[in-house]
Amino acid sequence: MRNPPGAGVGSRLRALLITTSSRKSPAALVLILLVLLPTALLLGWWGLEDLSGALTYPGRITGATLILVTGLSLLGAVAVVDHWGRNIFPYSGLVALIGTVAASLTNAMLLLETFRDGDSTLYQVLFSLLTAGSAWAVLTVWRTSVVIPSPKRVAAAVIVSSALAVANFGYQNLYQPSRHSARPLVNITVGEPVLSKDRKKFVVPVDIKIENRSDMGFYVLGTEFHAMGERVSLSQTDRPRKQWRADAETFRDFYVQHPLSRREIYQPGQLVLAQPWVPIGNWIEANDALVTQTVVQLPIDTPYDQLALYASAFLARKDRFVLEEVHPNGYSWSGGKVPQWVKKDKSSDYVAYRGRVYENNAIDQHTMAPRYLTVYWRFGTHGADLLGFILRNGEENRILPSAGISEMVNRYGLVTAGTGPIKRTLWDIKKQG
Repeated sequence: MRNPPGAGVGSRLRALLITTSSRKSPAALVLILLVLLPTALLLGWWGLEDLSGALTYPGRITGATLILVTGLSLLGAVAVVDHWGRNIFPYSGLVALIGTVAASLTNAMLLLETFRDGDSTLYQVLFSLLTAGSAWAVLTVWRTSVVIPSPKRVAAAVIVSSALAVANFGYQNLYQPSRHSARPLVNITVGEPVLSKDRKKFVVPVDIKIENRSDMGFYVLGTEFHAMGERVSLSQTDRPRKQWRADAETFRDFYVQHPLSRREIYQPGQLVLAQPWVPIGNWIEANDALVTQTVVQLPIDTPYDQLALYASAFLARKDRFVLEEVHPNGYSWSGGKVPQWVKKDKSSDYVAYRGRVYENNAIDQHTMAPRYLTVYWRFGTHGADLLGFILRNGEENRILPSAGISEMVNRYGLVTAGTGPIKRTLWDIKKQG
């Protein structure tokens, strides 16, 4: 068969070097269809899921791109049949080449993604086969007598579209997960103490506010507020340097944050109140705020000289995953299992909360093993805090290295915001007793 007008020198050279039987064997046709049709089915499935359900704009663009590649793969499959058969459409070879190139590039990028973040051996093997098969299909179609009108324009179009696809892939999978979002602010405002009618007790009102000044919403994965009662005695003389050094050594303890003082002698604080202040699973929208009020109640003859107030929140960006309803998952005092790395000392207790996490795009959701959020509210006589992580089922006891923690934090947009200690002296209200 003569090459149509406009065929390039490369096409005529390929026609001279390769016989028709080797270029268009029925076995090659079947193998190319076995690559293009499964590729189109899989990409179309994931593309529809992302186009309608991805949590980010780049994710929706990825879905649209996958659907576009699905269309090109299907057109390529039809064109391959025509190119291997009657060749009714004069440029069926070109369409077949475009379809195989699109499938090859997309399969290669998905292969990288499955090996970078995926946990599924099935998809790693599948995309390895599809990538190798589609690359072979490109080479096989190219070696036939493909007519390419205006080769420079076609090459430019392929380069531009490939660059856009790679840029979107990089933004979605490389740049966006590494972004550091704005940190919500937690504030404590202490009101004036109120004495009871019998003058035997008093309450200190406390307003706790979390303010989101960023342009994205956050899940509230856990909150804690606790008040520590502190005794502070006054030395009649300047304290020696040895005692200052002993005070400085207490800074190693998370719960002890006393200043170095020339005359004041601080005793270890004792927990007088600890509580969550926002239900787990709630969220705070962009440029919004949540305010909660609580009270700290003490007897008028309390031995404490001041209160130290702390509040913190464990949060995650809403565009990084979908959080299923979170439920209590165990208590340390009733046989609940607690990872060794969470335990602080025998005087601390723990409440565990757990919920399923769904990835923010179809690719990760299908290629990654299910992840679960686990949050521990830890409290004891020396204070309270929150610990949380998102890991695969059964990995709760795993101690993550620093790189693993950073990857988890960046991937899911985990943020811890807190404030304290906010000190409030009690001498004024105790005088009224």
